Amino acid sequence: MTFEPPPRIGDWYKSTTGDAFEIVAQDDDDDTLELQYYDGTIEELDAESWEYMHPEPIEPPEDWSGSMDLSREDHQSPEAWQETGDWMRQLDRIDGEPG
Repeated sequence: MTFEPPPRIGDWYKSTTGDAFEIVAQDDDDDTLELQYYDGTIEELDAESWEYMHPEPIEPPEDWSGSMDLSREDHQSPEAWQETGDWMRQLDRIDGEPG
């Protein structure tokens, strides 16, 4: 059984419900695909389900953090890390030592 359109690992698609997902694995022995939705949910599909879904190829999302379950606060740097300069001086500043 073959998939139509043929999906490729790493490509992003949109389902008819508007959900964005990436193909993260394909098992040729079982004729299944493993999808990871933008919110991080993993799903396995067979060829019949893939065809029924009618996925459309899309560009990868600009915000990669969706599937990582990160909030904006999780990946923003504290003020001390945004300054340029010597890393040891910045670490000393965090530790409260004079820099």
